[in-house]
Amino acid sequence: QVQLVESGGGLVQPGGSLRLSCAASGNIFRLYTMGWYRQAPGKQRELVATIQPGGSTNYADSVKGRFTISRDNAKNTVYLQMNSLKPEDTAVYYCKGSYSREYWGQGTQVTVSS
Repeated sequence: QVQLVESGGGLVQPGGSLRLSCAASGNIFRLYTMGWYRQAPGKQRELVATIQPGGSTNYADSVKGRFTISRDNAKNTVYLQMNSLKPEDTAVYYCKGSYSREYWGQGTQVTVSS
């Protein structure tokens, strides 16, 4: 059983930055495709970004150029650097790990507001 724990959410003003972290248990993190998803109130959960075991990345159009996903396999951690935040980025952000099955974290709230 793999556990994923997100951290780094909070309240930030428009134009600000946050870095989310997702720490994974287990010893095969390097084999997982990792992703960040988000869910705003009243909306479906949506993909934000993914990173493959080899480092290839994919982003939603809405965050391209503003968000960066990265991973540190030595620390079993995936990150999401979020810059130039907008009010529409407000959501609960979830980390997902995929290998033989999918694992989800509990989510961390990001609120962008002045």
